[in-house]
Amino acid sequence: MTVDLLLGLQWGDEGKGKIVDVLTSNYDIIARFQGGPNAGHTLEFDGIKHVLRTIPSGIFHKTAVNIIGNGVVIDPVVFQKEIEGLAKFNLDIKSKLIISRKAHLILPTHRLLDAASEASKGKAKIGSTLKGIGPTYMDKTGRNGLRVGDTELEDFKERYRALADKHEEMIKFYDVNIQYNLAEMEKEFFESIEVLKTLDFIDSEEYLAQAQKAGKSILCEGAQGSLLDVDFGTYPFVTSSNTTAAGACTGLGIAPNRIKEV
Repeated sequence: MTVDLLLGLQWGDEGKGKIVDVLTSNYDIIARFQGGPNAGHTLEFDGIKHVLRTIPSGIFHKTAVNIIGNGVVIDPVVFQKEIEGLAKFNLDIKSKLIISRKAHLILPTHRLLDAASEASKGKAKIGSTLKGIGPTYMDKTGRNGLRVGDTELEDFKERYRALADKHEEMIKFYDVNIQYNLAEMEKEFFESIEVLKTLDFIDSEEYLAQAQKAGKSILCEGAQGSLLDVDFGTYPFVTSSNTTAAGACTGLGIAPNRIKEV
């Protein structure tokens, strides 16, 4: 049994995805533990370039199980496009990719909030990727967010509506001209939720605890880089999650004393 971590030591773009792919044959499980679709892990096979934004970089290996952990925020629309992009490679996505029920969902209104907030800052803007990641983490810590497991509830759409309505009121507060068609965005969102629900949802902390007991080897895949850590990075020009080794513990539910190589 081993739990190892792969991190970037700079501001991202260090080649983590390629290294994870090289190392995957040594591990049973590859697990993403933080960040969202602002990751861009580029792999190339047979001259074809693949960019993975949410899915762990071990997805192309036949034996590895890939986990999206509770510390990740998922945009179902981006996720669906990733799945569709992999379809032509005949990968057994259903058995190779599992998702934590506790991972938070990026709503269309999170993206709009991101854009409105950044536009309101003018020259003081921080360079957000405008993917709704910051507002999603804000809702997570504010205890307002929606999680993957909520999609299994009968009142999910009502919960969605309440949060989206709240977001629209917040967008008005910024007093900037953001053009959008929310009905169209929501149609795409709910269609992609159905795609998300075709995969197995797990409690990643329990799953990984049992995997460790069974002697499985686990590689935790970081996104962004250490200097983008919300606490220890070049604040305020940082991401909204912990990109350092500690993030793997909270983002997957693994005890610190289980981690070996970093």
